[in-house]
Amino acid sequence: MAFFEHHGIDENEIFHVSHLQNFDFPLHFHHAYELIIVNEGQLSVTIDQKEYMMNKNDVAFVFNNQMHGFQSVKQSDISIVIFSPEIIGHFFLNYKGVVPENNVLHCENLPDLTQLDTIYRQKGFLYQLCGQLVEETEFLPVEYSSKTKVLHKILFYVDNNYSKECTLKKIAKELQYDYAYISKLFVQMMQMTFTEYLNHYRVSQACYLLRNSPQSITEIAFNCGYDNLRTFNRNFKKVTKQSPSAYRDLA
Repeated sequence: MAFFEHHGIDENEIFHVSHLQNFDFPLHFHHAYELIIVNEGQLSVTIDQKEYMMNKNDVAFVFNNQMHGFQSVKQSDISIVIFSPEIIGHFFLNYKGVVPENNVLHCENLPDLTQLDTIYRQKGFLYQLCGQLVEETEFLPVEYSSKTKVLHKILFYVDNNYSKECTLKKIAKELQYDYAYISKLFVQMMQMTFTEYLNHYRVSQACYLLRNSPQSITEIAFNCGYDNLRTFNRNFKKVTKQSPSAYRDLA
């Protein structure tokens, strides 16, 4: 799926926009930059274990490899922009190895993203945000503990394997870590079990597909890692408080 795939820093000038309503996504990270823009409503955003409550015209500027997730507060209308570092190459080279102390900006005059149809308009918009970010916040050196590195590996594995069999025991074997160690570490850092996270992640992917693809509910269930429609329906309702068909009807 294009929206959350891992864009590497060796890819050329990717600028991808998605429009989402009342959408939640659990903690994840990727090698591209990301903007989370609130058009209406409220959004709770977590970036590197720091929580922000975002309102209309707020923009979260997420640096590459920063762990982040978001949750709609009652209702929200948001835009997500995922773009490769090459688009703002000068900024990327100058601020490589640091992250913003405060990732959130307030922007009263945001452009219509559908009008950013050339690389020049895209770069103009992005560099304007870079300028505002530099003016409004300090930057801190990136510090990755050994535990954070392990968690990154686990989340990266989930992102690449959620559509098939994906268990923590399998990950422990694949990454050559002790199962009991990474099980305890995961709960400690994520405040949920691995199974809870995997279900939330799969349901979040299913929510996106329900609103942005013509696939049937059965196809979506299968493509999100469920081999049983009843299990998918049960887990979907547990996370979203509604059935997949009801969720799609609200799109």
